Amino acid sequence: MDMAEGCFRHIKKIFTQLEEFRAFELLRSGSDRDEYLLIKEAKIIAMTRTHAALKRRDLVSIGFKFDNILMEESAQILEIETFIPLLLQNPEDNNNRLKRWIMIGDHHELPPCHQEHGVPEVLIASLYNWRYKKLGSLSHVMVHPEYKKANAGFVFDYQLIDVHDFNGVGESEPNPFFYQNLGEAEYVVATFMYMRLLGYPAEKISILTTYNGQKHLIRDVIKQRCGRNQFIGTPHKVTTVDRYQGQQNDYILLSLVRTKTVGHLRDVRRLVVAMSRARLGLYVFGRVSLFSNCFELTPTFNKLMARPLQLHIVPSEVYPPSRKMNEPIKGEAMIMKNMPQMAQFVYDFYNQKINRLMSQHEGGRQTKAEPLETPPIIEEIKEEMLETQPVESQDVKIKG
Repeated sequence: MDMAEGCFRHIKKIFTQLEEFRAFELLRSGSDRDEYLLIKEAKIIAMTRTHAALKRRDLVSIGFKFDNILMEESAQILEIETFIPLLLQNPEDNNNRLKRWIMIGDHHELPPCHQEHGVPEVLIASLYNWRYKKLGSLSHVMVHPEYKKANAGFVFDYQLIDVHDFNGVGESEPNPFFYQNLGEAEYVVATFMYMRLLGYPAEKISILTTYNGQKHLIRDVIKQRCGRNQFIGTPHKVTTVDRYQGQQNDYILLSLVRTKTVGHLRDVRRLVVAMSRARLGLYVFGRVSLFSNCFELTPTFNKLMARPLQLHIVPSEVYPPSRKMNEPIKGEAMIMKNMPQMAQFVYDFYNQKINRLMSQHEGGRQTKAEPLETPPIIEEIKEEMLETQPVESQDVKIKG
């Protein structure tokens, strides 16, 4: 009898499951099935405010219902847009069934019409936490090992690098409001290549700038210098500060572009976004004499200018880092006085790395008769680096 009851329960469960799938037998089109899942099965539904506005009529017509709303980055949403979610369902007995409406945002960041995740290292957070009354560090920031390690190859975890005119040119404007700065673009890309040579993963590095023109220039420089080089590759993202709001990466290289006027970085909310995108390392490239005299930016730039304004590097270190935050470096640090020196150093440093790899590979072939498992691409990489062409006529001339 017990066995029969057990079999009956099993058969009943099978028919219950079949009943759940019966709708998919009757609903033939994909859109009908999507609507069924949306109103009958889904417990959590995510959508953008734009999608909610476009599909409001459709959602109401199919009987879409919900009890709670959670709006992320609500500081970027216009007031009128906040009411759209309230109109996605019809009232029941003249009462709206909505129970909770939670809005999460930061009014110190950029407002609507402009396009956060990890936690920045404590010293980096000091560049922008003056804008908040009570902004402390989470407990794991104080104890997690990665926050206690210094950035491999760099003396400082954050630094402002003063970039002077290159070939007599600072910022340029090939088209109205399309600002570019070739010297900064080359400096930023050279720093990225240096980090890759030390072993930093490309996906942990993002390059940001404050203008679209500079974004396109940096992408062009990357394409010419290292985009096709399998040994270096490209960073995780090259984009503007405004577009990167709501995102973060371990290491950020930031180009400020302007050399004549401060421009829209004078908006402190944009500065907060720029300074808060890095978790472990932030390196800012710009004209110090210009931005340090901007009253609105004084608290941040006073902290940045407390450190040397020339890039300090330690080429003997490799990623992942082993030196602790306050531990002295082994040997002497190299000071990059300007962009051409950094570009030349990276070129020589690259050749040293390649020659070392080639010698190790050749030595391995002398001791082992069997072929390597992975075909060597060192010669191809070297040729790509040596055949790199300048981006423009005023680009860096690197000696062969």
